[in-house]
Amino acid sequence: MAGAVSLSQLSVCGAISNMPRKVTSRRVCIRGMSETSSTSTSVSTQQEATFAPPPNFKVPEPKPFAIRPDKGSEVLGALLPLVFRFATGVFVSGYSFKVVSKDEIAPNEYALEISGYTVKETSKLGPRPEKPIEIYEFESCPFCRKVREIVAILDLDVLFYPCPRNGPNFRAKVVQMGGKQQFPYMVDPNTGVSMYESDDIIRYLVEKYGDGNVPLSLSLGFLTTLTAGLAMLSRIGKGTTYTPAKLPPKPLKLWAYEGSPFCKLVREVLVELELPHVLCSCARGSPKRNILYQKTGHFQAPFLEDPNTGIEMFESADIVEYLRATYAL
Repeated sequence: MAGAVSLSQLSVCGAISNMPRKVTSRRVCIRGMSETSSTSTSVSTQQEATFAPPPNFKVPEPKPFAIRPDKGSEVLGALLPLVFRFATGVFVSGYSFKVVSKDEIAPNEYALEISGYTVKETSKLGPRPEKPIEIYEFESCPFCRKVREIVAILDLDVLFYPCPRNGPNFRAKVVQMGGKQQFPYMVDPNTGVSMYESDDIIRYLVEKYGDGNVPLSLSLGFLTTLTAGLAMLSRIGKGTTYTPAKLPPKPLKLWAYEGSPFCKLVREVLVELELPHVLCSCARGSPKRNILYQKTGHFQAPFLEDPNTGIEMFESADIVEYLRATYAL
């Protein structure tokens, strides 16, 4: 049964504030509707869902370079893709850096500090899409991973529609739109182009929003797919199968990038709960690192914004627990 979902379009990453915003919580009540066909005449059933933070929820303080003791093995397993994929998805296209003095960095400007050195990172970006690219996929698919890697390299913002196995909403939607259940499936609302096949999607994105050249690590054919598959071994089954959950009226927003093991742990849960989310890509060299820094007074990935509850938070382990407590049935 195909899900008819009304998701409001978000302003992706444009608004910048120089001061951290105080988080407030609110309660939202929606009516979910499903339909039996893609036509305007449909029979629907309604189910009320209420969205609020868990009782007594407190937004955690960000802890840079810290791993919660009970999550050490999970983070270690999520690091494996960096080895097999040669850190693809960690750096934005045209990445470069230089060591500068602290005096060259404005008080509200993001810069990386390592052992007393200040490092300024830059990149070379192609044309920017006006609206987020839409991608239907799931976390544990090697073909989907390849597309997520190019998203990080091109520093694109993407509206992800998770399609876990047995997911009731977006798998059927893909069949409606494209005629078959195959992933990833991309829709570009800026051009009207939609397509299957990871390699075709990669070529399209680099030609439209990059310099036209597919990175070497994504142009090796079977070897690229093999290493992307091997990268999944340590987290096999995670981000694959649907966990019954409430579907929110608005997509969540996640500041993250494919090469981060902490971001991967959050993405797995977003996929399992089938929660649509705008991913604000912020790999090394991304100008959006500075946007997040100015917005919150801090940069760290992942960072979650939930417009359905008003919660905004860092810390991957706490984000995972928040998502399960708020949306899982």
